[in-house]
Amino acid sequence: MSEPLKSIAQYYHERTKYDPDTLASKGQQLDWSQQPEPFKEYKIGTVFDLKPYLKEISDSPIPTANTDPWQRLSSLLLHTYGLTAKLATNSGFHYLRSSPSAGGLYPAEVYLVSRGTPELPPGLYNYQALNHSLVQFWDSQIWPELKQACFWHPSLENTKLAMVVTAVFYRSAWRYQDRAYRRIFLDTGHLLGNLELAGALNSYRPHMIGGFADEILNDLLYLDSETEAAIAVLALADLLEIDQNLPEFRTALPSATQTDYPEIPDGELLHYLHRASQIKSDTSGSQGWKKLAPEEEEPEDKYNFPFCTKVSAVTPSIDWGKDLKGLNTAILRRRSTRRYSGGNLNLEELLALLDFTYQHQHYSYQGLDAAPDFFDLSLIESFIAVSGVNGLEEGCYYYAPKAQELRQIRFKNFRRELHYLCLGQDLGRDAAALLFHTADLNKAIAKYGDRAYRYLHSDAGHLGQRLNLAATHLRLGASGIGGFFDNLVNEVLGIPTDEAVIYITTLGRLRGN
Repeated sequence: MSEPLKSIAQYYHERTKYDPDTLASKGQQLDWSQQPEPFKEYKIGTVFDLKPYLKEISDSPIPTANTDPWQRLSSLLLHTYGLTAKLATNSGFHYLRSSPSAGGLYPAEVYLVSRGTPELPPGLYNYQALNHSLVQFWDSQIWPELKQACFWHPSLENTKLAMVVTAVFYRSAWRYQDRAYRRIFLDTGHLLGNLELAGALNSYRPHMIGGFADEILNDLLYLDSETEAAIAVLALADLLEIDQNLPEFRTALPSATQTDYPEIPDGELLHYLHRASQIKSDTSGSQGWKKLAPEEEEPEDKYNFPFCTKVSAVTPSIDWGKDLKGLNTAILRRRSTRRYSGGNLNLEELLALLDFTYQHQHYSYQGLDAAPDFFDLSLIESFIAVSGVNGLEEGCYYYAPKAQELRQIRFKNFRRELHYLCLGQDLGRDAAALLFHTADLNKAIAKYGDRAYRYLHSDAGHLGQRLNLAATHLRLGASGIGGFFDNLVNEVLGIPTDEAVIYITTLGRLRGN
């Protein structure tokens, strides 16, 4: 019996893997004079300055009906993708944002579509992070066209604002070449994680829409889709308006699965996959936008290895403080860790990180969403390589989120191997634990076609951002790694071979702590 043909997403994944024998030959000298600017400029348009509405972060309570709507919008955008630090460089300044990005390249752009509010007239707006403002570059009503592009997603019926996240491909491809497609969606996931939590801080509930007509939406935003394209839509429900308190909806639709494709030269693979994973017509089927109950999707954790050691992960939840001030601060102070001390974490700290990342229902009493939108978390699995956690034996564990337990699959200290697997980055060696997000590509593509590749990386980045923020609050270090020797991870750690490694988050003790 012949093997099934690889889809273009599977082919892309295989071809962009890092391998010790070929990585050096695929490298390139970066031309720093050609590094793209991470900001988009509009020469014309009406500018709405958001800076006057920023208040002292530590003194900003959860908004009420009396809160200035401009203050809420200003805060939402700052916490989602705004500038939070300015570093001097030889050529000027490098700006850091609330959302992390591989290589500090920030490929995402953020747009607002207004149906018409007292503050924002109908039209299209781009968020100018560099000066924290909105520029209106189209001043006509386009909400009906947005609904059509999103196949009449129910969340757009009552809401009046929507966010569209786009990717400027070359910003990442300049450095990471074809593998940049992975990093673009991981970065988008970071941004979506921030938006989810920034929404709670400002009484908005983002409803994610990953299934939309790509070409229609790109045309709506006046994008050259070869250089910049829409990758996520979010209806921003205003929770202070009773008619915008909406139920949960389905977020993802399938695309086609392409198995017949030509020889694709290096440098063109990223764009080919993006075009192949587009949706042209409504694929929601008889289910429509109705969301399945969690027990209907995956009633149990995927892996329950026989005779493995099991450790309960039930733990007290992180207390974010009155009016979520701790979360407010964590979003704006978060930084990717550059060096770890090599010291151990405590088991209680690791479990608190996992609790905030996966057990969303534990935080509803603090005002956070008990079931925030992801594209499909049932497709993501998590494994943890433990090198130094007090109270937990060294080795590799599967994290079972439904049972809330760690299930040990390998017994060994992997520091040396992790250093090598992470392309010689000291973060892999010195971290106390590394969390691996994985997915069965065959299963994911069978469910969502080649578009599954977008959803998987966005969801992994979203989870990674929750880890980042929890670590910041607990004064621990966290840093994502998107470059690793793909196949060797499974082999060394004992992760099942059908699990493709999507993302790694390193966790550890900061130097000086």
